[in-house]
Amino acid sequence: MLPKYVRVVSSLLERFMQDPVTQNVNKHFCGWYSTVSSCTELPRKLKKSERKPPPRSFNELKREARQQKKERQSAHEITLQPPENGLLVKKLVPLAHEVYAARSQLLSSVSKLVKCIAVYTCSVCGEVHVGHPPHKIRTCNVRGSLSSKEHSWVRGGIEHVLPPVESFHLYDRIGRAVSHNEMLEVDRIPAIVELCIQAGVDILEYPTRRRAFPVYCVAGRIIDFEKRFLKGDSPGKDIDTDGFWCKKLSDEDINSMELHDDIQAIAVGGMKAWEKMCSGVSKLMKKYAVHSCGYCPEVQVGPKGHRVRNCQAYKHQMRDGQHGWQEARIDDLVPPVYVWHVGSRQRSEPLVNGLRSYYGMLPAVVELFSQGGAPVDKKYASLMREDVVVPEIAEEKWLV
Repeated sequence: MLPKYVRVVSSLLERFMQDPVTQNVNKHFCGWYSTVSSCTELPRKLKKSERKPPPRSFNELKREARQQKKERQSAHEITLQPPENGLLVKKLVPLAHEVYAARSQLLSSVSKLVKCIAVYTCSVCGEVHVGHPPHKIRTCNVRGSLSSKEHSWVRGGIEHVLPPVESFHLYDRIGRAVSHNEMLEVDRIPAIVELCIQAGVDILEYPTRRRAFPVYCVAGRIIDFEKRFLKGDSPGKDIDTDGFWCKKLSDEDINSMELHDDIQAIAVGGMKAWEKMCSGVSKLMKKYAVHSCGYCPEVQVGPKGHRVRNCQAYKHQMRDGQHGWQEARIDDLVPPVYVWHVGSRQRSEPLVNGLRSYYGMLPAVVELFSQGGAPVDKKYASLMREDVVVPEIAEEKWLV
């Protein structure tokens, strides 16, 4: 008898779920009372003794190293493709100029908004908050902090919203790495600027070598025959670089831009420049190698890391100050500084510690542009926790 009742109950449930009225009610019911949260948790902060996880697994890296060692043992030529052979990737040259122009626009927008929107930083732990007044969330838990774990706020600047990441400038990216004795002789420039220079952007202050003929790899050794050829031909003559980045604005255009610029227009333009720069950097990093230290924030743009022994991370004495180089991520070149998101309802009052589980977070640049009036992309919705309603302070004791 039991299987019969089971079949009857299952058939009734199927009919009930197929009813259009039931489907409509069920849809609204799930939308109101869904227990599945779409919030995305931030990556866990690593301890001082932990190494950053590489983009690729160690087994894959060992397999690739064994394959390269086997190829070096046989004396035959290894075919290299741009940019490994010293030549530029022609289709990425306009993208490099766009990234360089987007970075300049981003810095200009942030520098203007920082004067209008307050940016605070903790003098003890370095946490950043965008907007006035600063929050009262007790997360200052480092040596020298107060017993109440409250932050000691001071006014911050553009360097707290966009932390500078520098790299050694290489005149020849295929040449030898920077040695320890040359650390004071080689210029250090922003890593994104160095990436754009190696991808095809020419800057007079930072000259670089542009090859007209490729290098060759025989038995693992780089052989350059370019000195045997004449250098009358330019390697980039067939590349069209007369884009919007080369057009100079007249004085009238600059004055009109300064007069008509408002906070919201600056924020919208800065948000577009931020998205363009991040997407362009991620595309350039797929072709042009960038290395970062697995223990400290040091970054080197190029096919290999430098040999400067300035690593001050955990147990650096055992490595003689040498860096543990690995493939870099985009977060290494553009480190995201996550801050608490201040919604439109909480802008007049500071964020309290009791409701910290209901607040979302955003990168400091995105939060700055959001408070300036720029729309936030949908990919940040899970970080902002828009599906969570922040209760009032008087309702805190009724929360479960």
